[in-house]
Amino acid sequence: MIKTTLKIDGMACSMCEAHINDCVRKEFDVKKVTSSHKKGDCVIISENALDEQSLKTTIQNTGYNLISVSSEQYVKKGFFGRK
Repeated sequence: MIKTTLKIDGMACSMCEAHINDCVRKEFDVKKVTSSHKKGDCVIISENALDEQSLKTTIQNTGYNLISVSSEQYVKKGFFGRK
């Protein structure tokens, strides 16, 4: 699995987070997506890597500005695996 973190400018409230989450779910095959207007980011968990240009286009079409994209391998931690 892949964890993709987007830095997004322009989110101001929880409705902004919902708009980002909805557009990502609509355009991409994802397992989980969460956004934070306070942190200015969106974290996406997916089976495969997501196309950065498609992400940028999708986010900008909603009226927000995608600043950066970073991806890394994601390993789900079980309840007893937490520290």
